[in-house]
Amino acid sequence: MLVLSRKAGQALLIGKDIEITVLRVDGDQVRIGVKAPTSITILRRELQEEVRSETAAAKLEAQKAPQKLSDLKALSQQLTRSKTPR
Repeated sequence: MLVLSRKAGQALLIGKDIEITVLRVDGDQVRIGVKAPTSITILRRELQEEVRSETAAAKLEAQKAPQKLSDLKALSQQLTRSKTPR
């Protein structure tokens, strides 16, 4: 990992297309600006991790869905049988 020190108003370049500028430093917070082509996705890491976590949870639920459907069908059949007069 490259570690650089920058002051407010200073920037760094990544390749030819990406420029990161330090806009303001307030205590332990740094406000930065990013100029990049619209074809490049820029996400905060915590947001990306949240999306990954929710996607994994959704996949797990999707894997459980066939079993839940099977359970519902079996329950429906049991209810239908119990309502049928003998």
